[in-house]
Amino acid sequence: MKLEMTGQMRMEQRMKLAPHMIQSMEILQLPILALQERIEQELNSNPVLELDDNVSPDEAETPAEAPENDDMAEKALVVDTESQPADFERLGNLGDEFKDLIDQSGPYRSRQDDDEKDLKLEAIKNAAAPPQSLHDYLTEQWGLVDADEPVKKAGSTIIDYIDSRGYLSVPLEQLHNKDQTAFTPEHLNEALRLVHELDPPGVGARDIRECLLIQLAQRSEDMGFEYRLVNDHMDALLENRLPEIAKKMDCPIERLNQAIKRLRKLDISPGLQIGRNESIPITPDVIVESKDGSDEFAVRLADDSLPSLRLSPYYTRMAEDNHVSDSTRKFLVNNIRSAHWIIEAIEQRKSTLLKVAKAIVRHQKDFFEQGPLSLRPLPMSRIAGEVGVHLATVSRAVSGKYLQCSWGILPLRKFFSGGTEDTSGQAHSWEAIRVKLQQIIDEEDKSRPLNDDQIKEELAKAGIPKLARRTVAKYRKLMNIPTAKFRKRY
Repeated sequence: MKLEMTGQMRMEQRMKLAPHMIQSMEILQLPILALQERIEQELNSNPVLELDDNVSPDEAETPAEAPENDDMAEKALVVDTESQPADFERLGNLGDEFKDLIDQSGPYRSRQDDDEKDLKLEAIKNAAAPPQSLHDYLTEQWGLVDADEPVKKAGSTIIDYIDSRGYLSVPLEQLHNKDQTAFTPEHLNEALRLVHELDPPGVGARDIRECLLIQLAQRSEDMGFEYRLVNDHMDALLENRLPEIAKKMDCPIERLNQAIKRLRKLDISPGLQIGRNESIPITPDVIVESKDGSDEFAVRLADDSLPSLRLSPYYTRMAEDNHVSDSTRKFLVNNIRSAHWIIEAIEQRKSTLLKVAKAIVRHQKDFFEQGPLSLRPLPMSRIAGEVGVHLATVSRAVSGKYLQCSWGILPLRKFFSGGTEDTSGQAHSWEAIRVKLQQIIDEEDKSRPLNDDQIKEELAKAGIPKLARRTVAKYRKLMNIPTAKFRKRY
């Protein structure tokens, strides 16, 4: 067998994304708060990029819109991608006096009075402390419990196996084995009894029944009837078999309803009271307002908090100076190119998001006038064709972004959905059908709740006759609405 190396040429076409295109897609997908963080990161990492304090965000111009100057020495440096070479050829004619000008003007620094507060330091001081975990909270309390050392060790082991909802996640017997000599099963039982006395009430329970019983036993008022109800008839209570329970407990239905009303005040997930995740604030990216005296709507971006960016004149002039070393010039050119890209990507994001939002408002005008029941089916491809961009671009533009209008703050993706037509040929989105289904459930007679077939008939009366019963059941489950058996009130 003969081995040899040969060279071969071939012609092929490949589609590759340039770095600035990838950056534009990333910027487009960022919501307003994430974009602010991204801008802060770019300002910290790129010395050429700086805030333009003299221009408001609404009046800021992109570098492409800057007016050209006939003076060769004052022309902005052109730094493009692979399409055009950098125009360093004209730099040799500027003269040595340009270096003196650079020496006279230092890099840009924002003016800061001595009395002005450090914003970052103030933000750190005002930031909330991280929430305490349930495990730390229980361990802190357990350290104050007066008990024998084996019981203390058994209690620490129990706390290690309590989940975020406050339940003991493993059987108590599994916490002791033949190799465990620090405590006995009796110590575990005593420790579990003491753990049940910790705060929040109900922590350390092994099921919902035990969780409720612990809380009932710690209540100051008389809860004897409720205790017997949970202790003896929990399974029937979960299945809403109130007549059967009333017969066994020899009490009227009204007494059971009163007890259930008091039981609703108890917490079946006590652990979530400690270390609960804080709600993430939602900031709208688009604001839709009704114009006074007309049925038209004004659409604008909520980008007033976004800073206006510009290229540092000092470092731009330094990059044009032929006395600067090649390594320094290369470093500045790369950062100038990166700064151009981030500024253009932000402007492109604004333009694309505004076009998409205006197209949504045009197609969903009935929603903004009449409410959720008037939401129409709207495929994302229709907006993409109208705006003149790819379908994936629209998907990125609405991803994680919210719209503020008179009906609240809503995700932009809410306006894109399929649907069906009613008897008159009018289209209804699936979101509008879910709203109508919820309205039917809210208005039903709870003593005789509607089953899925009856809900289907009510939707048909409302002009939506094409839904199958299984479709009604599917949306009812997605909306966490129980069946008629569990919605019934006696």
